Amino acid sequence: MRDENRSLRQDQIERAAYAVLEEKGYAGASMLAIARAAKASNETLYNWYGDKTGLFAALVRRNAAEVKALLEDQIAAGGDALDTLARVGPVLLQLVTSDRAVALNRAAAADPTGELGRIIAAEGRETVAPLVAQIIAQGRTQGRLAFDDLAIACETWLGLLIGDIQIRRVVGRMPQPGPEALAARVDAALRHFLRLFAVGIPDQRPAP
Repeated sequence: MRDENRSLRQDQIERAAYAVLEEKGYAGASMLAIARAAKASNETLYNWYGDKTGLFAALVRRNAAEVKALLEDQIAAGGDALDTLARVGPVLLQLVTSDRAVALNRAAAADPTGELGRIIAAEGRETVAPLVAQIIAQGRTQGRLAFDDLAIACETWLGLLIGDIQIRRVVGRMPQPGPEALAARVDAALRHFLRLFAVGIPDQRPAP
């Protein structure tokens, strides 16, 4: 199958997986049910994803791909760490508050096996948070940030940025924030983070 045709087919399968997930929950989202919804063969799903765990891991990885790539590129380039936090914040917030992330987390909360929650943790936060920590560590190396405990500094930024916004989305207490709301939250999170850890003038936001 040509690459563009395979990519289109994967999009169809993954859209079907979300639809089945919302309708049946994780326990009921069998590979056969997803294959039928996508009008694909069960064999294709197993060949491409291995099993249901592999399929949902692929969904989570795709959701996190943009923010992961942005962080990895910045780590490789060694650019200004505070500029990177300002750029990656809206992308990360968009990720965790998106309809797809909400659907995955709602299904995980209702999954008595805990399997989907483990997939989301492994392919999402446990992949992204260490990259964020590397950026914050670069900030210390660059003389922009000062802290003793990298883990605490990383958790502080993530906590200020995300807070309870994802939980409120998952329980239906707020709509998906628009670009302006996301930008305002990123600004506030970074401003408070700098007050705690910046070297020099803590209230000054890095140049865009």
